[in-house]
Amino acid sequence: MAEFRMPSLGADMETGTLVEWMVKPGDRVKRGDVVAVVETQKGAIEIEIFDAGQVERILVDVGGKVPVGTPLARILSDHEVKAGAAEALRLPEALAPVVPTVALGARAPTPPKPQVVMPPAGPGRVWASPAARRLASARGIDLGAIVGTGPDGAIVVGDVECATGAAVVTPPIERKRTGLDLDAMRVAIAVAMARSKREIPHYYLQHQIDLTECEALLSRINASRPPDNRLLMGVPLVKAVALAARRFPAFNGFHQEGQFKPSVAIHVGVAIAIRGGGLAAPAIHDSDQLSLDELMTRMRDLIQRVRAGRIRSSEMTDPTITVSSLGERGVEALYGIIYPPQVAIVGFGKVLTRPWIVDGVVVPRSIATATVAADHRVSDGHAGALFLAEIGKLLQEPDRL
Repeated sequence: MAEFRMPSLGADMETGTLVEWMVKPGDRVKRGDVVAVVETQKGAIEIEIFDAGQVERILVDVGGKVPVGTPLARILSDHEVKAGAAEALRLPEALAPVVPTVALGARAPTPPKPQVVMPPAGPGRVWASPAARRLASARGIDLGAIVGTGPDGAIVVGDVECATGAAVVTPPIERKRTGLDLDAMRVAIAVAMARSKREIPHYYLQHQIDLTECEALLSRINASRPPDNRLLMGVPLVKAVALAARRFPAFNGFHQEGQFKPSVAIHVGVAIAIRGGGLAAPAIHDSDQLSLDELMTRMRDLIQRVRAGRIRSSEMTDPTITVSSLGERGVEALYGIIYPPQVAIVGFGKVLTRPWIVDGVVVPRSIATATVAADHRVSDGHAGALFLAEIGKLLQEPDRL
């Protein structure tokens, strides 16, 4: 049996409030299914499960505020579900009825029913079989209004079926998801950034990158496309960072428990501004393996869901490196603060037309300033310079992206 626990959805999260269950006891789940919605300082986040099986029991009611790591539900594996079904079909030997031997042709007496002793019910508690509880829940029937006919008055499935239409039916309560609390989000961001600057020895580097060829590639691709299907400059920036992180793994991973743990997967977190204030940086999974069009689709989807307050837990916990860009806001350079336990953040500023020397001739080129803030416990300035140079090289040869 596995326990589904309150996940940690950020370095600054200590507790979460369960605002909605998407499953109930008896439901089957598989890895990646959204099973609950948890509210944190960063809004309501859809929680995915990582164990396949059957929900055996819900441990925390809606509205409960619990610390990270608290068990929320119990999940039976497929093997346990099958074993339980087989066990239910056979009586334990101690309860098996003893049938006396009778003469040939004589009528055998009716075997006595096994006696099952039920423990006394506590105040306000209703004894019912698991199957009866599931049926009552599915039909919206109040078990307290049913008279049980099972052992010691326990309610069985037949009692629930007979009570359909007679018992008090409680309509399901429609629970409205709470929207983003921007003030609380600011507090959460401040806590995480203060921890980052206190614990992580940052170093900063900047590099000017010629994006003229990159802009030309986007112009060619977008020329025949409708506006809602065009590629934005943010897409090649994310792809270049992902490919550079593949070559320089010291910038892709987590510093935890006193040591650096590089990540084989490259999940680039994309900083997204939320209307009215606030910021989130959910992951685009396997960014290095996606085409520019696939990346654009993922980015659009993320932006829409973040601003609607519908982020998934894996998108908040999985980023291995973060990219932030304020070029569209007119900022020429951005120096980020690392989000723990990550070890690097890359920033991009506004694309400006500047005089540039190409083949000995001064020409106008599209130039942007790229920066990296990295963790000195894991890498140093030499490695950081190579990392930034690789990003620049990729963006100047956009056909490689």
